[in-house]
Amino acid sequence: MTRWWVAVAWIDQLLSEAQKSVDEAEVFFVKGTSVSADLKQRKVNLATFSEDYGLGIRTIHKGRIGSSSTNNPGQWRECLLAAVASGKLATPQEWKGLPDPVHLSRTPLSFDASISIEPQVVIELIEKMLEGAEEHPADVAAGSASLSSGRVTLANSNGVRYTNKYTGVSLSLEAIHGQSTGYEFDHSCFLDKVDPVSVGEKATFFAMESDNGKEIATGEYDVLLSPLAYGELLGNVFTPALSGRNVHAGRSRFAQSLGEPVTDLQITMYDDPLLKKANGSVRWDAEGTPTRQVVFIRDGILETFAYDLKTAYRFGKTSTASAIRGGFGGLPSIGHHNFIVDGKRAAVADERVIYVHNVVGAHTANPMSGDFSVELSNAFWMIGGEYETPIRSAMLSGNVFDLHHTISGLSKESRAIGSMILPSIRINKQRIIGK
Repeated sequence: MTRWWVAVAWIDQLLSEAQKSVDEAEVFFVKGTSVSADLKQRKVNLATFSEDYGLGIRTIHKGRIGSSSTNNPGQWRECLLAAVASGKLATPQEWKGLPDPVHLSRTPLSFDASISIEPQVVIELIEKMLEGAEEHPADVAAGSASLSSGRVTLANSNGVRYTNKYTGVSLSLEAIHGQSTGYEFDHSCFLDKVDPVSVGEKATFFAMESDNGKEIATGEYDVLLSPLAYGELLGNVFTPALSGRNVHAGRSRFAQSLGEPVTDLQITMYDDPLLKKANGSVRWDAEGTPTRQVVFIRDGILETFAYDLKTAYRFGKTSTASAIRGGFGGLPSIGHHNFIVDGKRAAVADERVIYVHNVVGAHTANPMSGDFSVELSNAFWMIGGEYETPIRSAMLSGNVFDLHHTISGLSKESRAIGSMILPSIRINKQRIIGK
């Protein structure tokens, strides 16, 4: 820790300089390396290695928040001047201060020390995906594999000095058979938690089996959404409705629903930032607030909303340590770290059901009303956990909020989808529109 801080001693200089002109200042510094390779059919088309730096500065003076960023930390003085200048143009708001330092464990939660950021490791991952793809007679169209490692440093003028190391592994493969395509991916912060052979096998399986799909009549059916398909609807509509910012701005369906049932009573939804070996795990959020588990929905009942400091101060609430950043250049915003959907688990595919591997068009759903209409991708009739007849192009339409009241079961297994950890969900009487 001491050795690392000597290497970034300029951060203390920056904060000292900032305090000459503003009440508070915050530094967000990222240093990372990555290596990746892209497939075009079965050949590596592009391989890259990069080392990146990023500095974001936030200043607060008399409630006015300014910010600036650069990918050259050596230019921190110019970046600081730009942040101070932007703050002078900002509208003042209620502000009660950046966090003070607290003692936190320095053991990273999402860092795999065994990962070597080397091209050869990426090539081996690609070879294993291609090995899995041989299981089914479909053509590989594209794919990729990447490794990354980095360190995030957060410091502020109140004495906060936090660092966090992280790693990442990401895999994807797309296959084609006739007129049908198949896609699969995997990602984790630990190398031994990804399965490249399975990625290749599933991609070619879905491409092959989805070919020659059968028509389906328009009507109501029981549907089983995979974690991938469920995550598309959840992330585009449901989780934004839990943001305190959206609630107080009148952009949330849940604005008047605290203490009321908003899902089936078997469902619990929470954010667990301290979950070991999970992709989004961190001991402090993007503003330096210590993280903790936050239960949004318990047994179907809405208990709380997510807040960062800015929104909490403005509306007289307390931060839930839900601040995230899309990158060093972005200001903190409300999000989640490891959003988990849980509840009573069951064998959800024993009885006949329409299985949906993925959906297309979830981003067009109405975030206020929850209404959506999406195209099904790699859909099958399923019974006893076995894929039966593939279904030709069809649409699923409904309401994201309403379907959470019709959940009849959660699968026994969960899967990481971005920053969410989700089961497959079985939902009753959903409208399928045949083509």
